Amino acid sequence: MMPWIDALSWLCLVGGGLFCVVGAVGLIRMPDFYTRAHAASVIDTLGAGLILLGLMLQAGLTLIAVKLVMVGLLIFFASPTATHALARAAMARGLKPDLSHEENAPSNR
Repeated sequence: MMPWIDALSWLCLVGGGLFCVVGAVGLIRMPDFYTRAHAASVIDTLGAGLILLGLMLQAGLTLIAVKLVMVGLLIFFASPTATHALARAAMARGLKPDLSHEENAPSNR
């Protein structure tokens, strides 16, 4: 394998890992359901996407790369759809977003 492809692959793998760590911290630190759902969708879409891209570069032009593309397409379409469905169901059940952490939130004075 060429060194520049190997370096690009590792850059994608490390970047995807960093997105996953940032998203996991976001799941812990965010104040309400909607912002936590956003953090979880970032983990799935960007983190897993970059990791899969790095793995595809490592695999080269093989059947494994085709399978990784299929998994990536599944994640790319299913994850945002599932996050939207969860947020819409929460809104339909009456869960309101927590606006108390915003600077421009209306006060009850």
